[in-house]
Amino acid sequence: MTTMNDAVHWSAELGGGTRIALIQAGRFRSDAGALLGVVPRIMWNGLVAGEIDEDHRLLQALNCLLVETPAGRVLVETGIGDRISAKGRAMRRYEGPWILPALEAAGFAPDSVDAIAVSHLHYDHAGGVLSADGSRAFPRARFIAQRSEWEIALAENPRLVASYDQPELRLVRDLGLESASDGEAEILPGVTVIPTGGHSAGHQGVLVRGRDRTVAFFGDLCMRPWSANPKWITAFDDFPLESVAAKVALFNRAADEGWTIVLSHEPVHPVGRIVRDRDRFEFEALV
Repeated sequence: MTTMNDAVHWSAELGGGTRIALIQAGRFRSDAGALLGVVPRIMWNGLVAGEIDEDHRLLQALNCLLVETPAGRVLVETGIGDRISAKGRAMRRYEGPWILPALEAAGFAPDSVDAIAVSHLHYDHAGGVLSADGSRAFPRARFIAQRSEWEIALAENPRLVASYDQPELRLVRDLGLESASDGEAEILPGVTVIPTGGHSAGHQGVLVRGRDRTVAFFGDLCMRPWSANPKWITAFDDFPLESVAAKVALFNRAADEGWTIVLSHEPVHPVGRIVRDRDRFEFEALV
């Protein structure tokens, strides 16, 4: 196994030769109201008082996971990447190293990655599949998203495709469809993708099971600590009622089985666990 260094935000041994590392591939900003959806501002304003900027936007990390198992390596998420335009970079205040230099700084070679699993195909999760010159950033890796996600991402509904960078996705469509998942699937032994829907039509979570510990990544169904309330969903969720139902089911399993949770966009305390709070849930940060 590669020796990790201080460029890794967090890492853990899961047992049985499986370990996981959290690597942040830069940061950007999103509108606070859109992130909190229909939740009244009076209920969430105090949660973000020290973070919100003059344009009412919140700082969002691009959290990615590098999973090492005896059978190979899986990268979960790729962030925004390096192909975003100068206008888009300025508008979103995107900064920091993208996934390729971030991984290399942490000691991982891009050609050592066997598979890429993204929770969905929005620009901030699947934007790092290609390098700036259009070549594959991870030349050996299979690219795994749900087939249903590809279908909606390349469709023509203006409401549902607003967050997809279709020209970029068309460049990797053949690669993606070649290894697309149809439902729950084990990518490598111990690493499984689970369809959730909700945030997007083909949104999926990723479970990493070691001998001693399970880590779960729920993508944008669980992006920040307040996401632990199943009813607090973003305005970006295309199928909000599905989001609520999926979160309840996943969070019950997470609480019952003691899973470690990694949040997709939390910049400061992205690792924790889901615990029950009466008829709801809370996120308790560990890191």
